[in-house]
Amino acid sequence: MSGPALRPARLSPADVLRVGAEGLRSRRTRVVLSALGIAIGIATMVAVIGLSTSSRADLMNRLDRLGTNLLTAEAGQDAMGQDVKLPKSAVAMVQRIGPVQHATSVGTVDARVRRSDAVPEEMAAGVTVQAARTDLLDTLNARMDQGSWLNRASERLPTVVLGSVAADRLGITAPGAKILLNDRWYAVTGILAPIELVPTLDRTALVGSPSAERYLGFDGHPSVIFERSPDASVEAVGEVLARTVNPSDENAVKVSRPSDALAAKAATDEGLTSLMLGLGAVALLVGGVGVANTMVVSVLERRQEIGLRRALGATRGSIRIQFLAESLMLSALGGLAGAALGAAATFAFARAQGWTAVVPPWSLAGGLGATLVIGVIAGLYPAVRASRLHPTVALSAT
Repeated sequence: MSGPALRPARLSPADVLRVGAEGLRSRRTRVVLSALGIAIGIATMVAVIGLSTSSRADLMNRLDRLGTNLLTAEAGQDAMGQDVKLPKSAVAMVQRIGPVQHATSVGTVDARVRRSDAVPEEMAAGVTVQAARTDLLDTLNARMDQGSWLNRASERLPTVVLGSVAADRLGITAPGAKILLNDRWYAVTGILAPIELVPTLDRTALVGSPSAERYLGFDGHPSVIFERSPDASVEAVGEVLARTVNPSDENAVKVSRPSDALAAKAATDEGLTSLMLGLGAVALLVGGVGVANTMVVSVLERRQEIGLRRALGATRGSIRIQFLAESLMLSALGGLAGAALGAAATFAFARAQGWTAVVPPWSLAGGLGATLVIGVIAGLYPAVRASRLHPTVALSAT
């Protein structure tokens, strides 16, 4: 009388985890080193994505704050290569364009800037002089760092507002000082905060247009027109701006959008991010090779254990699952450590830069998913090799 058919025992999920964890605990040093390779790769990828995302988020916040609707029209050259002067009425003509909300200008003034009369004229401070209107700050969304901006009264007097770089070059740290423009003393009434959209103004000394005409020989012709209009109208205004500024020769007017430079910086950052992600992928690949090496050595060292389990009835599938579980747990250990390390690095660096730290959830999920794929690939060959060991051969191995 035959008994019931015997069925091979199957490991429960809990048994698989327990057996896999025991296999890792028996080789802690090797496990840590192998997991470290995975951790470095994942940390690099998470940190690169997090830092680039945080940087772009900060850049977009700055663009939103500064505005992307600023256009500039700058005097260029005619067909003969001669410098062109914009009409004195250029700002008034731009203001007549329907959607235009703000329009102002600066004009180049031929003046030397010196800290004192003890400085020789040939040793100017490397600061240019521009004649400005009182509405320049509102149009550029700029702000004062110290002191006050030009007003209806001070724009007619020998007073000057310095850009941030100009103040540094002249060694002026606070309003109240005096500087020489040509041979005329000018009182410094304020210092501007850096102007991100128009950084050239950081290196200038800004005086009122009436003062520049009265004391410095300014001819009243603007050199750069600044204009703001609603976002939806920027393209349309840009198409007619040159023609409006200089109807007699629109080709001699260069129209630009300062925010495009910051947007180009974001595009450059994306290219660098791709490069760094490639380096992270290489590190992850090296970590995967380390995991595979650990698992292969583990199979060689544990042949007697494998033979004993096979002799006691363990199936080939059980052996494969055991070693795959070890490989997955080893990779997951490195992946979790790498994700945590990458996120911590992102938050630390973003905080040091004054950014809002952004770690996309998909980067963490993608990193952990990549570790599981690495674990399967790295553990597949050792698992299959272990399952194919014949019990007799494995038990006789020394």
